[in-house]
Amino acid sequence: MSQTPFEHTGSLQIGTVDFVSSNEIKVALDIETPESVALNTGGPRPFPRVNSYVLIPVDAAFLVGQVEWLTIERSAFPKRRGMQDFGLIDLPYPLRKLSLNPLGTLQKSPHDSVQYVFRRGTDALPSVGAAVVLPTELQLHSIVESGERRRVKIGTSPLAGNAKVCVDPNRLFGRHLAVLGNTGSGKSCSIAGLIHWSLEQAQETCSGQPNARFIILDPNGEYSHAFGEGNPAVKARIFKINPANGECPLKVPLWFWNGEEWCSFTQASPKTQRPTLIHALRFVREGAIEPAEDAGHEMRRFLRTIVTTIRIEKNSGSPWGNFPKPKSFYEKLVKWKTGLEQYSESFSGDPKDKLELFITEIENLCVPRRIPHPHHDFTLQEIDALSKAASTAHAAFGGMESDIFLADADAPRPFNGDSLLRSVEAVAEMLNVSVHVETLLIRIRALLADARMKPILCNASDISLDQWLTDYIGKDKAEDGCVAVIDLSLVPTEVIHVVTAVIARMVFEALQRYMKINGDVLPTVLVMEEAHTFIKRYRDDAENHDAAAVCCQVFEHIAREGRKFGLGLVLSSQRPSELSPTVLSQCNSFLLHRITNDRDQELVHRLVPDNLKGLLRELPLLPSQSAILLGWASELPVLVKMSDLPKSQQPRSDDPDFWGAWVGKDEEGKQMPCDINWLPIAEDWQAGQKDESEGEGI
Repeated sequence: MSQTPFEHTGSLQIGTVDFVSSNEIKVALDIETPESVALNTGGPRPFPRVNSYVLIPVDAAFLVGQVEWLTIERSAFPKRRGMQDFGLIDLPYPLRKLSLNPLGTLQKSPHDSVQYVFRRGTDALPSVGAAVVLPTELQLHSIVESGERRRVKIGTSPLAGNAKVCVDPNRLFGRHLAVLGNTGSGKSCSIAGLIHWSLEQAQETCSGQPNARFIILDPNGEYSHAFGEGNPAVKARIFKINPANGECPLKVPLWFWNGEEWCSFTQASPKTQRPTLIHALRFVREGAIEPAEDAGHEMRRFLRTIVTTIRIEKNSGSPWGNFPKPKSFYEKLVKWKTGLEQYSESFSGDPKDKLELFITEIENLCVPRRIPHPHHDFTLQEIDALSKAASTAHAAFGGMESDIFLADADAPRPFNGDSLLRSVEAVAEMLNVSVHVETLLIRIRALLADARMKPILCNASDISLDQWLTDYIGKDKAEDGCVAVIDLSLVPTEVIHVVTAVIARMVFEALQRYMKINGDVLPTVLVMEEAHTFIKRYRDDAENHDAAAVCCQVFEHIAREGRKFGLGLVLSSQRPSELSPTVLSQCNSFLLHRITNDRDQELVHRLVPDNLKGLLRELPLLPSQSAILLGWASELPVLVKMSDLPKSQQPRSDDPDFWGAWVGKDEEGKQMPCDINWLPIAEDWQAGQKDESEGEGI
């Protein structure tokens, strides 16, 4: 007959409950309770110790409590146990007390009478006077090693007899993970380790190449070392601006950029430059700046632009707004009429009739505004009639209502930079806003002329969309490797946010369409290092968001919707207080390394329930390679000593050895290189600034 939990308490009892609430239990320790080490639990174990575990028998099970604090209370009366000589003088005796945070329930396994099963939460709390006992070695391991599908070992728990801490990759990566901690606390090694350990375990299970996909956005160039040629067990693709042997050139074609990204980079004004740029992108993606198929095709495009412009003007109130907006709209009408009349004789039949009716409608609006001192204001009825005539003419040339809206303005169709410039100039001329887009053109020309950007933006013929997706997301069954490291360290500062946003968005939208076509998700993990730089909180009320805000919005979208399409997000940051609240709130698992900043600690404390904050008070004291795992990936918050990672698998993020450089030897006595030659550095630097006038334009 198996013993009940109450029959175990005799030799393991350490005290009794003297206070109970829903989030705190206080315990008075017995005099005989161990003061530093417990020897009766199956092995020597430090006790009492903050954040260690104790048990309280409740309803044929155990309530698991985590020690939050220890104290000594001076009692006015002695504490007696056993037979004593009552003739002696009694002196006050210090009583030890501790506070517990209730975590969950530990009970016998229904499948194995020897094993235990831990689950979060409890149905009942103990009463005052209940016994408090130390867990045995088996019970302690059952607490920490709880949960199903514990497939990947990431470390051990020093508070639980070095019990194995294992995770389920579905939980760890499927609902977003945030790795937070100060510089030098071990974040990069933890991320590299999580990837290595997961792939190694998957490789053992499937006895071959895992069909896994990790995409690492690396702004500091650290991870090339962790997944480069020195790690044959994990095949990886390395993308960087100046690739070495076995590495690939980083390519983010400018035709990948959507309208929002172009507007943020060029700082396009919302009133004039933004509509012009969106129109130009629409035309250049459709090849509208190239020779048209026929005159009717060209006229349909022209009419579509006019219809779209009229609707934009109508929605913004420009035709009847304050001067000079109505006059500007009148000047557009004059220019449209001149352009339409030049080609009206080239057509016949219904298209010609509808076009002439539209020209007549424009003329009717222009006549009363040609007199001296005219009144340029337009009425809503006049604009409605003009819009109707324009739409009729557009339909007569084969245009459809769906063409009016810019639904395809962001489709990744190839075009070159020169084509975009010509398209912007043509649209500005068509909309009569050429004067207002000069600064926009200057910014685009500067981007296209930047020698540092030409290898990244590349030509439309350099790479196709399907080839880019194959290279960066991976081939079928991950034949070309499970990891893609995108080194952003040499990307120019002025475009790094846009480049990062484009890569993340393209991966996300590709997985969306993969699910749409195949009916199933393609599990992929996107890792963002230095997340506080790229996912930084921004002002929602800003009229025109900059590139950093647009980059953050991309990751907010991924954080909200990525799980549905198989895209998991892993963030690494040393300043969690600067991260977007939207992204941080969508992370269901956290790996917390040493955090000393007060603001960052306060934010982390708000992420966890009140009764678990005792464990987080240890954050400023954590040594390197130690972290606190909490959230969806762990049944309970647990202090983890991360597994050792070989030097060859660690990111190159070591602290600089100032002393070794000063004295010429490292800690092991090896000679350190001290020869300095700035010439190759200067030549490389200046070569990047030269204008490659002989090269083909982007």
